[in-house]
Amino acid sequence: MFRDNRKSPYNAIAVMTTTLTSAVKPRAEDSFAISFAPLSLEEIYALSNDPANGAVVMMSGVVRNQTDGKPVVALEYQAYEPMALRIFYQIAADIRLSTPDVNRVVIHHRTGRLQVGEISVLVAVGCPHRSEAFEACQYAIDTLKHNAPIWKKEHWEDGSSRWVSIAACETSGENW
Repeated sequence: MFRDNRKSPYNAIAVMTTTLTSAVKPRAEDSFAISFAPLSLEEIYALSNDPANGAVVMMSGVVRNQTDGKPVVALEYQAYEPMALRIFYQIAADIRLSTPDVNRVVIHHRTGRLQVGEISVLVAVGCPHRSEAFEACQYAIDTLKHNAPIWKKEHWEDGSSRWVSIAACETSGENW
C-alpha cells in the first residue's frame, strides 16, 4: 500500500510506505550492503556514477562526538540484514516510481563498533538533474532511518551506554 504525503519536504517524491509481502528485486545498476568493513566514499561515488548523470548526490552519516551535550566515544550498530536489505531495495523502487530517470541508487550501512569520525552510512543517488538527486537522496536516508531494522548503541565517555532509535519506531506504530 502506498501513501502519498503531500506535506512532505520531498516535492518530487511522494513519501510511500509499502507492506513487504512481495519481494522487490534490486536493479543490477544499484548497490546495497550491510558491512562490518569501513565504507569508502570513492567506492560509493563510483557505484553511483553513470554517463547519463548530471548529478550525483551523496550523504555520509558520521559518528559525532556528542549527543545532547553528552560526550560520545563510540557507536555500535546491529542490523537484521535480510530485512534491512529488503527495505533498501524498496526505497530504490519507491524513488523510481516518483523519479523514473534516476540512474543509480546506492545504500551501504556499517555494523559493529565505530569510533568518532567513522562513516556509519553512505547513500548516493545518480540522476540527470540535481534537484531530483537531492530529493531522492534525502528520501532514501530519512526512510532508511525510520524503516530499516538497524539499531545503534551510544557509548559515552563516562562508561555508560544506551541503545537508541528502537523506541521511536515502536511508539510510532510502525511494524517490520
